[in-house]
Amino acid sequence: MPDQPFDVTVFGATSFVGQILTRYMAETYGHGGDVRWAIAGRSEAKLNELKESLGPTVVGLPVIVADAADEEALTGMVKGTRVVISTVGPYALYGSLLVKLCATLGTDYVDLTGEPQWIRRMIDAHEEDALRSGARIVHCCGFDSIPSDLGVHFLEAEAMKRFGAPCTTVKMGVKAMKGGASGGTVASMMNAMKEMGENPDLKREMKNPFSLCPREHGFKARQRNVQGAVFDKDFGRWLAPFVMAAINTRVVHRSNALRDKAYGKEFRYDESVFTKGRWSATGMTLGLGGFMVLAAMGPTRGLLERFVVPKPGEGPSPEAQEKGFYDLRFYGETDKGDILRAKVTGDRDPGYGSTSKMLAQAGLALAGLAKADLAGGFWTPATAMGDPLIDRLQKHAGLTFEIVED
Repeated sequence: MPDQPFDVTVFGATSFVGQILTRYMAETYGHGGDVRWAIAGRSEAKLNELKESLGPTVVGLPVIVADAADEEALTGMVKGTRVVISTVGPYALYGSLLVKLCATLGTDYVDLTGEPQWIRRMIDAHEEDALRSGARIVHCCGFDSIPSDLGVHFLEAEAMKRFGAPCTTVKMGVKAMKGGASGGTVASMMNAMKEMGENPDLKREMKNPFSLCPREHGFKARQRNVQGAVFDKDFGRWLAPFVMAAINTRVVHRSNALRDKAYGKEFRYDESVFTKGRWSATGMTLGLGGFMVLAAMGPTRGLLERFVVPKPGEGPSPEAQEKGFYDLRFYGETDKGDILRAKVTGDRDPGYGSTSKMLAQAGLALAGLAKADLAGGFWTPATAMGDPLIDRLQKHAGLTFEIVED
């Protein structure tokens, strides 16, 4: 494939997250420097309006008009860049054609999906194409699931240095977090609930913690799934369910599978939220459970979408984004009982400010990764970019990765 004019192209630049990401790119890299980039979307007028709002540092920034359903326009966009950064979701509704084209044409791709049922379909349909073309496809490059996937990667690398063995049991607890779920994330969740209601086989698949692993993975270890108020002696906390566990745990298990079971054949991983006590954990459980019941039924799901949850394109003010943060804690234990703790923090609200920076850096990390160093296929953030991405996130995206001695 000939040299492309752009390192990365931001597709969906005028979406809520796309605008945050584009402003971050403009402030960090400008235009005409070492990073060659472009913005793309379906409305030329909105793209030009966004470009003008970015100020004089990006005069001349290329604008590409392409709709998610326009194969000819998408093909031109895909052929003209090393990496496509896509913010156009729900991906199960709007993302499949773009993944197909990237996989076929050999262009690398990152997104911020949290839709395991769609990822499974994309792997089954296009992995062979990606292997042939050399395209590296990396889903889940936002809050779901970079902090979880790279947090485990970071913990396991340190365990190997200290103990010469992996932590075969790892638990992640959300110690603190400020920031609401994005409208796009909620829309993706609602669409997944709708799909499960229409397809009983999908409902069974969504109960499988290894559903994103290669079919021949061979994992059988029973996984803890925090679905109610639970006291955890290792964290010393009452725990409640974490809504992102459904996607994050699957991505972490896929990383383990793609690394030939580097975390162990009997590796166990779960996620939860720290609470202030039993009643707080019970209240959070009931609240989340009630929401999921309502979201599972068509009529009440429609009411939630209309009156309760944020809509795609909606989100907090820049000030609210800057006041957001998260602090994730990891507990790992080897087969011999050696214990290691780590934490991952972010300096913006998880669903918008931090996700936008993570997605941008994931795209840039992939653009800088030679084809000879990573074959084509469907990878995870940890298996595709690993330590180099952690380095970029700590230098440019406000994340920290630390070992906690106590």
